[in-house]
Amino acid sequence: MDTILLVEDNADIRMILAEALFNAGYRVNSVYTGTDALKELRSFQYDLVLLDLMLPYKSGDEVLKELRSFCDVPVIIISAKDLVSTKIDLLKLGADDYITKPFDLNEVTARVESNLRRFKKQMEHKKLTYKDLILDDEAKEVTVNSSPLDLTSTEYDLLFLLMNNQDRVFTKATLSSTIWHEDCLANENILKTHISNLRSKLKKANPEQEYIETVWGVGYRMSRN
Repeated sequence: MDTILLVEDNADIRMILAEALFNAGYRVNSVYTGTDALKELRSFQYDLVLLDLMLPYKSGDEVLKELRSFCDVPVIIISAKDLVSTKIDLLKLGADDYITKPFDLNEVTARVESNLRRFKKQMEHKKLTYKDLILDDEAKEVTVNSSPLDLTSTEYDLLFLLMNNQDRVFTKATLSSTIWHEDCLANENILKTHISNLRSKLKKANPEQEYIETVWGVGYRMSRN
């Protein structure tokens, strides 16, 4: 089930949208400030964001700009601003779609489905690179210095998540909820084991490189060294 972050400060609109998305088969989490939106997006993995522009503390365009520095999740703007220039500016900032208020709920759910489908199709054919490490998601193959790397499905999923967000630090809770859809507290030792095994295989393939970095007290990311 895809999970959507709904960022809307109007309680009535937030409730209507959340109900429509839930009835369409999506898991929905709602926040009403820009700062809460960024906190959620840094802590958890979402499949799509519905983002209003006029938000408390941090505006929607500021949220979008900061979000694009660490995440490529699809973003649909929902706003009463209907100027073409505003839409163009938001699309240039990294928005994937734009819906003008007042909106039709059927259109919103259709746009959500369309953007999710397009994003997933892009991800199916994605080739990620980092140093001498290449992950071909279409072929489900990983190579280090042109040599194939044999990974378990969990190790592959962890590596894909880290490589697809190379500047982002993933907390243990985020990794656990994304990979296993469960609370990290119950899986912390399991997660450490998978990360350790993945590191060992990468180190054996190329002892001269560091690939996965531990950010103490926070989580993991691709190494900056």
